[in-house]
Amino acid sequence: MKHYTPAMARELPMFEPAPGGHAVHPRPDLPISIGGGGNELPATDGSLARRRHPDWIRARMPSGDNFHELKGLLRGLDLNTVCEEARCPNIGECWDQRTATIMILGDTCTRACGFCAVKTGRPTWFDDDEPRRVAEAVAQLGLEHVVVTSVARDDLPDGGSRIFAETILAMRATSPGMGIEVLIPDFDGADDRLRTVMDARPDILNHNLETVKRLQKPVRKRARWDRSLYVLARAKEMARDIGYPVHTKSSLMVGLGETRDELTAAFEALRTADVDILTVGQYLRPSLNHLPLERYYHPDEFAEMKVEALALGFKHVESAPLVRSSYHARDQVPGAKLKRLRREATLDAEGRVVPLAG
Repeated sequence: MKHYTPAMARELPMFEPAPGGHAVHPRPDLPISIGGGGNELPATDGSLARRRHPDWIRARMPSGDNFHELKGLLRGLDLNTVCEEARCPNIGECWDQRTATIMILGDTCTRACGFCAVKTGRPTWFDDDEPRRVAEAVAQLGLEHVVVTSVARDDLPDGGSRIFAETILAMRATSPGMGIEVLIPDFDGADDRLRTVMDARPDILNHNLETVKRLQKPVRKRARWDRSLYVLARAKEMARDIGYPVHTKSSLMVGLGETRDELTAAFEALRTADVDILTVGQYLRPSLNHLPLERYYHPDEFAEMKVEALALGFKHVESAPLVRSSYHARDQVPGAKLKRLRREATLDAEGRVVPLAG
């Protein structure tokens, strides 16, 4: 099997803001970011021509009343829609279901993961007022479910955990019926940072393992396999201590050179950490500067992995080529089944809940 070279675990140049860029002081005019995942892929010979994707790598065209309404609201709130800019394959489906992913703590990450297209550098922006602004924007969007993620902020004393917690609490106050999921960095495995987030009581605590143990170093340069599993296990323990039914969740990419046995080992490790929800999707190379794509997985293989993962005890598994971490997120929160039944039901003449016809 092809091995990764040290060059793939590259050091990226540190970002230096241009004059007039983001200041360290609060910037109420800074757009809130909506996160997605790219699907650009160069040819295997390194040319600038696009590599032809298999027939099953096809996203549905964005459409539907909810999609267009949400798009209009986003424009009016001056939100930076990375979902569109990164051409996330699921933007149409997610927005039509009134589900969105918001990125807090700026747009510059302190880590340089080999798969990620987010800008890497030395962040210079921080805004204590961000939780309020996010909550107000989300309330105007009328979302059923929101995912809050962030760049890694190793430069901050608490890794950004306080802003995560305050954002959750602010959204609970303005959108009490909305499902809330947070996709967090590892916070260097610090219990106090994780507890800050868990005390705010998100519905889902998501931290991505991303890949198998052997490939952790080139794929997730500053992360650690054991540390990520520790964060997920401790999150569940803290949820039990708090007495709030938080589901834990993680995601894996395939196509980076892993074997099926290694994926099985990853599934088992996540279940040992008592993770409830698993998503598995195809890695698609953002640029020539990122890790190469070793192979495409066929949809049948994704179906097999879903069966395998469910047999291990996961409560919910999404496994398909275009699945990303937040895919079908609204259907994964505690009580989601009841909410779905309510969406699909109506009241009869006597006030009883009955399924919609058809």
